[in-house]
Amino acid sequence: MKIGLFSTFMSPRADRIMIRDFAQRCEGMGFDSLWMGEHVVLFDETEHPYPGAADGKLPVPRGGGLLDTVATFGFLAGLTEKLRFGTGISLISQRNPLYTAKEFATLDWLTGGRMDFGVGVGWCKEEVLASGYSWEDRGARSDEFLQLVKQLWTEPVTEFNGRHFQVAACHMDPKPLQKPHVPIIVGGHSAPALRRAAQYGNGWYGFQLSPEAARPLLESLRNMLSEAGRNPAEFELIITPGKVDAQIVEAFADLGVHRLVLHLGSQNPAAIDDRLRELSSLLG
Repeated sequence: MKIGLFSTFMSPRADRIMIRDFAQRCEGMGFDSLWMGEHVVLFDETEHPYPGAADGKLPVPRGGGLLDTVATFGFLAGLTEKLRFGTGISLISQRNPLYTAKEFATLDWLTGGRMDFGVGVGWCKEEVLASGYSWEDRGARSDEFLQLVKQLWTEPVTEFNGRHFQVAACHMDPKPLQKPHVPIIVGGHSAPALRRAAQYGNGWYGFQLSPEAARPLLESLRNMLSEAGRNPAEFELIITPGKVDAQIVEAFADLGVHRLVLHLGSQNPAAIDDRLRELSSLLG
């Protein structure tokens, strides 16, 4: 099983030196990948709670914010050689598909094919609306988004006429180095998210799950893959556990999970040292 790390880098603590040193340490220690979350703007009050925390609040320090994933991975591309980079997740319900396709094809080009494109529809209604998109149809729009991005990444000429996106005949280059395209890893625990993964994804990403909570989701996902005519053996299962130790790693391996992306937690320098020592014991 491959083991990577998840860290939502937040200002002001996550400056260029901290991020550079952290990524290089991860690579040197043998971690497979580094994943980042995404939020463009933050709100003091939201209609829907953040699903990744018990109190429903994003754990962002006052006066801080999340760094942009594309810019950060571009910064790290020239400072590492083997470490993969993944988005956990890119909020495609509030993104422009052409710009996103261009950004991630370029990242894949510059990293030598080390990108994973983790996607989801998002939970923050206020952020989707602020980005200029509607909330109620975000799922259908995300499906079209993935269809369009795949065409831009794989077809010499793309022409798209959907309900949400219309693109006259055009071409986008360079194409991603990975073939047929950058792996699309669909996140989410709902039935529509699992169906989206089975239809459009190269893998699925579950977040803050125990082996017990993951088991029924994986069973549903494998059934949906079979219904879609997909081979489950060619589909990657990626999970960020809620907590982790050697027994939990073994339990996820028994479930057929291919990669664990372990949460870093605090970005306090002393806490990072302790956490990396703790997690490195799970490698190999």
